[in-house]
Amino acid sequence: MVTAESPPVPRHVAVIMDGNGRWARERGLPRAAGHRAGAEAVRESIQGCRDLGIEFLTVYAFSSENWARPKSEIKALMSLLEKFLKDKANELMDWDVRLQAIGRLHDLPESCQNQLHETIEKTSGNKGLTLILALSYGGREEIIDGVKSVLDAVRNGHIDEAMITPEVFSQHLYTRYFPDPDLLIRTSGEMRLSNFLLWQISYAELVVLKKNWPDFRAADLAECVDEYASRHRRFGKL
Repeated sequence: MVTAESPPVPRHVAVIMDGNGRWARERGLPRAAGHRAGAEAVRESIQGCRDLGIEFLTVYAFSSENWARPKSEIKALMSLLEKFLKDKANELMDWDVRLQAIGRLHDLPESCQNQLHETIEKTSGNKGLTLILALSYGGREEIIDGVKSVLDAVRNGHIDEAMITPEVFSQHLYTRYFPDPDLLIRTSGEMRLSNFLLWQISYAELVVLKKNWPDFRAADLAECVDEYASRHRRFGKL
């Protein structure tokens, strides 16, 4: 429970969910088993965010680069995504969680798109945590799409070139309806951003955990938030 005496809690947490394949390999299981276990870790993270009073949670569910993986794995991931969206819809309603998604969503299989839109619509009136799935997402691609959107706005006379600022540009990104992340968590110990929210995490605090994503639990999220609270965010100032 968050109280007036509680340490600062990030408004928006973003997560690079890394290590599903490694988790499965260490147990002699197929990669699909790791992805299924990773879906349970998403559920744990949702619960943890609700308990801590976090308003937004963005999870890197499927990157634009992931399309280069074997077709069998992509098919399994899309099937898991569709099942997660369908099976968890009622649970999201019970938890007052609003679902959103960012990325080149038109690249997803039609059945996934339909289920995604259905669950987004079903949960649209919820007022609690906003869960944002990054799907077919790439940070560089988002910036390129943002540039194209700004150019269209200039050509159509909606804005003048002199009006373009970082704040204006942000309104042309996939994330224009959400605040920038305060805390970025990455699992599996890898020290890289992997093309995730490159514009938005300019001043986010970064916490890297060695454990693989399927082992991530609400208690781990709480520890990351404690680490966040212990830091002094300068935003480039003294």
